Amino acid sequence: MSIDRIIFAFAGVVIWAGLGAFYMTQEILWLIVPAFVGLNMFQAAFTKFCPLAMILKKFGAKPGQAFN
Repeated sequence: MSIDRIIFAFAGVVIWAGLGAFYMTQEILWLIVPAFVGLNMFQAAFTKFCPLAMILKKFGAKPGQAFN
């Protein structure tokens, strides 16, 4: 699996986890988690800077189209 697909899967899990935690606790601060992930994905689309992509490269994951 390429870095791009791993990042999309990880982002989806973290977004759903943040929304699930908000649903369970009704604590508004849990919405910071999916907002941060969405903001990071948005800025990565323009800057090609993604901390998770850098970590995955160090672990030897093969690069995809977006983060090579």
